[in-house]
Amino acid sequence: MNDLPHSLDRSLVIRAPRDLVFRYFTDSERFARWWGAGSRIEGRVGGAVHIVYPNGVVARGTITALDAGRRVVFTYGYEDPQKPIPVGGSLVTITLHDHADGTRLELRHDFAGAAARDQHVPGWRFQLALFTNAVADEAHGAVEGCVDAWFAAWSERDAARRRELLVRCTTDDVRMQDRWSCLAGRTELLEHMAVCMVHAPGSIRRTGPVRQCQARALVDWVITDPAGGTRGQGTNVIELAADGRIAGVTGFW
Repeated sequence: MNDLPHSLDRSLVIRAPRDLVFRYFTDSERFARWWGAGSRIEGRVGGAVHIVYPNGVVARGTITALDAGRRVVFTYGYEDPQKPIPVGGSLVTITLHDHADGTRLELRHDFAGAAARDQHVPGWRFQLALFTNAVADEAHGAVEGCVDAWFAAWSERDAARRRELLVRCTTDDVRMQDRWSCLAGRTELLEHMAVCMVHAPGSIRRTGPVRQCQARALVDWVITDPAGGTRGQGTNVIELAADGRIAGVTGFW
């Protein structure tokens, strides 16, 4: 659209696979998780885009280009004539790239006027935060099982079983740091855990729910000694990889 000389650009990394991120632009159920109930999208060129904001404002558009898994372009404007952009009056381009931490999303929104562009800067900051959380909630829906496997490994006396649990719940290059450790990689972590089994035997378990936001999780824990007495308690900040496994842990006592 040559009559849209003003643009807004934003980029962010989402810790989820690119194919999952793209589904939010072709699947109406996922699209509504992002924008809100009643929103829908037809994932094809010429397909309708219908956004219903929580305050009842409705925006509509049409998909003008679609490159499966990589790019979607659609027009965007409001049904309400009092709003700054009429239906079809602006153009949104979203491009996805593979990234070491998951997917890099690049947004470009083209406008006819600078004032309308400036009004939408905070709106896109907010909406892309909602989007990132919607994707993360799906990508990391099994986070509790992953965290519980992590704690089970710390309590497991059998070395082979301990390794099996860690392979299931951590990346190869997992990092861990607390007051007594600064570890890089699963091999170092396993060696450290074996020493802990000798010098500080006991078990550790999660207490309370896992709180997850944009692939970061917060979990409380308690350590008990072999006699069942409480030896310590604290909180872990957990960094999740795009595939849902644990990539990093910082422990606070």
